[in-house]
Amino acid sequence: MKKILIWGTGQIARMFVSKLDSTDVISGFIQTNPVGGSFGDWHIYSPNDLPEGDFYIIVANSFSDEIHRLCEEKGIDDKKVVYLLRGFNTLFNDADDIEEIIGTKNYTRYLFEYGKIEKSFFYKDLEKYNLLNLRKNFRANKDNLWPIIQDKYEVNSGQGNYFWQDLWAATKIIKSGVKAHYDIGSRVDGFIGHLLAAGIKVNMIDIREIPVKHALLETVIADATNMSHIPDNSLESLSALCSLEHFGLGRYGDDIDPEACFKAFENICRKMKKGGNLYISVPVGRERVEFNAHRIFYASTIVSCFDEMELLEYSCAACNCIEKNVPIVKYDNDPHNGEHRYGLFHFLKK
Repeated sequence: MKKILIWGTGQIARMFVSKLDSTDVISGFIQTNPVGGSFGDWHIYSPNDLPEGDFYIIVANSFSDEIHRLCEEKGIDDKKVVYLLRGFNTLFNDADDIEEIIGTKNYTRYLFEYGKIEKSFFYKDLEKYNLLNLRKNFRANKDNLWPIIQDKYEVNSGQGNYFWQDLWAATKIIKSGVKAHYDIGSRVDGFIGHLLAAGIKVNMIDIREIPVKHALLETVIADATNMSHIPDNSLESLSALCSLEHFGLGRYGDDIDPEACFKAFENICRKMKKGGNLYISVPVGRERVEFNAHRIFYASTIVSCFDEMELLEYSCAACNCIEKNVPIVKYDNDPHNGEHRYGLFHFLKK
């Protein structure tokens, strides 16, 4: 039986493995820049030292085009590569034995990614439905088809890292008893909604227009590296959840400025009053910029940028849970490979 090598060790790879009928087909994992010798019970290979033998490579991360180029450079047969997430240059691998190897659940998600509805269960289910249906108005006809195949083998969605970070910050703010809170660019349909439901007035600052209208929500289109409309030493409660890492990269129409996030850090310190609470979430790990998506910070960088404040808590959201009170340097060498770990920082202005 053919074996597989899985390229990636992040969330996508773990989800792929969880949907395998048998892990006996796994020969090992690949990392583009390996930092460790094993992943679970399997060896981690680099693209330069792949084992010999007949196997498929399953690209289980979000860097499909980068890996496609690497495979071309290293002479890896693209017919033996399955890209679970479609890139600009990646093609659907139509080999006869792929479904058997990666399992029906993984194969169905793969078909959805490439729009291959006709190879899925969809038309068999459609035929069965019409054979069983006795209601004229509810007969499924070709003019009203809306094929959705990705949900059949998925768990209920919505419990990812954003869910945990939003819950973490909202719980703290609600328990603090504040009646008014300021926020910089966090999620409206999660975190901000939690605060509004608790009766907390939210003043939200974003560089983009915020179309939501609510009696307790005041929105200001402003540059958070300045916030000139807010007096210094005035804010009792402020949050910025997964927003500051984007500043100055142009992704959201802002000006290119490599120092923008650090200017925002300084500005936030100025605006906070003594005894004020600050709640920040940013990606943490091996420090770098993944242009133009975001920056990833050492946790110690965030702490040093807010040295006027006392760190009350540093926790992490990853792998669908919160890891409480993490050592600052624990994830300094974490490359992520497709999944990001969010550092949750609770500061108190001294």
